[in-house]
Amino acid sequence: MDLNLQFPADWERAKEIKFAQGFTTPAPRDFVGKAPISEPESIAMYNFTLNHNFNLILAYHTQGKVIYWQYQNYTPEISKNIANTFSNISGYSMEDTPYESSFAGYKDWFIYQYRKPGFTIEAGVGENPLPISQFDEIYKDNIGILVLGMVIT
Repeated sequence: MDLNLQFPADWERAKEIKFAQGFTTPAPRDFVGKAPISEPESIAMYNFTLNHNFNLILAYHTQGKVIYWQYQNYTPEISKNIANTFSNISGYSMEDTPYESSFAGYKDWFIYQYRKPGFTIEAGVGENPLPISQFDEIYKDNIGILVLGMVIT
């Protein structure tokens, strides 16, 4: 089960895309499951988010030194400025989420649900799981994002 394809932000579209790509049964990645918010981990994140008044969220992943900051036409205007700041302090590029990965993610749902900034930070480079030897660099690249994420907005 891909736990980042479990959120109710066009989940059905994510299912169509991933099934068309051949991800139709349980697998380590890209399988959306039978329904959104069906796994204990996604249920916990969903409920935790509903019970707090977050100004923004950071969803950390590990692949590519990229910041994804948009979700369809629901993205607040301030998101681009925040993403640009995060990009400048981390050295990560700011990019649009690839279409085939544009639905059902935690960031997507947060932006859709609350119309507040949400970001997927793709830390590190290489095949998952990333080697521990990248930890110091990832930490250095991301400490500014983490600190600013606590005080922005």
